[in-house]
Amino acid sequence: MKEFELKYGCNPNQKPSKIFMEDGSELPIEILNGKPGYINFLDAFNSYQLVKELKTALGLPAVTSFKHVSPTSAAVGVPLSDTLKKACFVDDIEGLDDSPLACAYARARGTDRMCSFGDWVALSDICDVTTALMIKREVSDGIIAPGYEPEALEILKSKRKGGYNIVRIDPEYVPAEIERKQVYGITFQQGRNNFEINRELLSNVVTQNRELPESAVRDLIIALITLKYTQSNSVCYAVDGQAIGVGAGQQSRIHCTRLAGTKADTWFLRQHEKVLNLPFKDTIGRPDRDNVIDGYINKNEEDVCADGNWQKYFTVQPEPFTREEMDAYLAGVDNVALGSDAFFPFSDNIERAKKSGVRYIAEPGGSIRDDLVIECADKYGMAMAFTGMRLFHH
Repeated sequence: MKEFELKYGCNPNQKPSKIFMEDGSELPIEILNGKPGYINFLDAFNSYQLVKELKTALGLPAVTSFKHVSPTSAAVGVPLSDTLKKACFVDDIEGLDDSPLACAYARARGTDRMCSFGDWVALSDICDVTTALMIKREVSDGIIAPGYEPEALEILKSKRKGGYNIVRIDPEYVPAEIERKQVYGITFQQGRNNFEINRELLSNVVTQNRELPESAVRDLIIALITLKYTQSNSVCYAVDGQAIGVGAGQQSRIHCTRLAGTKADTWFLRQHEKVLNLPFKDTIGRPDRDNVIDGYINKNEEDVCADGNWQKYFTVQPEPFTREEMDAYLAGVDNVALGSDAFFPFSDNIERAKKSGVRYIAEPGGSIRDDLVIECADKYGMAMAFTGMRLFHH
């Protein structure tokens, strides 16, 4: 297949639309089901790069959940604790521990479940049955992977009344070294960002604390590779083999750090016993539970514990989750990694990171206030590496 005609571009008025290879060669994909759209393919090709790079860097199966050309999370195949399984709504999945790929999916999809609603999924490895069964019951637009087990493919084809978008990509495909795109009829050209993110990138530790355990190295690499495919400015918190908070596309660095930190806090608080034991009615579906849990934690549009509200969701009225309880729980969080796609210009980013348990940081360095940022990291005993490499993505 040398080209694929799309229904429309980013919006219904943007026609005609298609994908094709500029040199006239065959596309490196096969559409196995559905008819993906323009934004679907933007998500597919960006997300697959991320998981392929994670797999290369860490040697573990990797999965990401993408929405609007940025990851909600990315994770590698590390087993989940029983508490995390329950928080991610996968405690009923038989054989989960036997599939590293399924574990990676459970983490990636379970991190920011609200943002992952209607996501695009990318797998680094051939999709197995356990992973397919979990994907089947989530609201999702499509998937890209290097292959699918026959039974897994049939399971996925049954989604969305048979219209689920399934794409197979050639794992041996190597893109051209030069990239081009047009804006306002003007062509932009640049070399591909083939910069390799690995352990050596973290060798320049500039703080008094120079200790980076292997778990921190893994998590910093996950954060940095995630940022490489996140719309800038961007900041990413990671722990235990997964990105737990991604702040994308903010004009201010501190707003990235706050946004991502709030998402990380919510991920931690979802594992609190008060949240795990919320008395949901059996009729409340998974997406609605996500919204209610977010409201229970973050006190957003409605007080889900209030009279007149709780009866819609719960069998009995739950106790409110107080700010004091949340602060006490989050005070016990530690060993979180934080990556930034460009330097921190002010120490306020470090102050905010500390509130979410950050102990390890990787950022390019190069600010005129680097000394103040290092001083703040030293105040909290953090280990911070200057990578010397910016990771902007637009």
